[in-house]
Amino acid sequence: MRLVVIFLWLLAFVAQPAAATEGSLFHSVQQQLAMMVTTKSSDVGLAAMDLTTGETVSVRGNMHYPMASTVKVAVAATYLSYVEKGDRSLDDTISGVSAAALMKRMLVNSDNHATDLLIKNLGGPDTVQKWLDWHNVNGLRIDRTIAQLLRDKRNLYDQRDSATPVAFVTFLKRLDKGDLLKPWGRSYLLDLMAQCETGRNRMKWLLPAGTRVEHKTGTLNGLTDDVGFITLPNGHRVAIAIFARGGDNRPRAIAEAAKIVYDGFLAVLRWPYGVAASAGQ
Repeated sequence: MRLVVIFLWLLAFVAQPAAATEGSLFHSVQQQLAMMVTTKSSDVGLAAMDLTTGETVSVRGNMHYPMASTVKVAVAATYLSYVEKGDRSLDDTISGVSAAALMKRMLVNSDNHATDLLIKNLGGPDTVQKWLDWHNVNGLRIDRTIAQLLRDKRNLYDQRDSATPVAFVTFLKRLDKGDLLKPWGRSYLLDLMAQCETGRNRMKWLLPAGTRVEHKTGTLNGLTDDVGFITLPNGHRVAIAIFARGGDNRPRAIAEAAKIVYDGFLAVLRWPYGVAASAGQ
């Protein structure tokens, strides 16, 4: 009995510094991101969450940024939820094109016209907002079609059609966990996001070749966004949202932020018992 007690005491003693070190590593990621942001001329806001552990880091994470085309993830999720209920089909023809083709154009090529056709078929931007509200998705605001957004005089600090980085990452987490779509709809959406052809100089740019990234970009004059998922070598998935407005070389800022998150989260998972956990996966 004494040996058991001693063993448990030693185990607890050894584990305490490990937990403290893990916490300090996450703090280090936070510090690196904050320092990187201060070196940029643009206003960069970001959040990232390990979807396995729930650990989250953010910089300006509760500030509102225009979503631009990243809103297309919400449009796709709304449409797919109607498909799951049987109220829509991906085989439906909308203005002579299948909904499946429009969905692909929207998420892979960021086609604005395809997006607005899907929004119109749903009943307008208000339908997407109501779907988000119904599912208690907070912090995302959808007011206009893409055509209306582009036509209006744009203010990069306008809270219409905006989101906070933390809110968008929370939305991504719920998509990934299956809270908002069934497994089929989730897989369909993520597969299209993995095929995204825009923004190759953003989130994916500095990551190791072959890294799986499921993402959606957004761009307006003076604004550059990228949101989505990064899969680490050990299988952990990270939801990440990065918004940058004003200044210059915004894609580079997004790429650097994604690389800091990738390297930092991977280091945390490897220290000290993450290596053993990873080996079993």
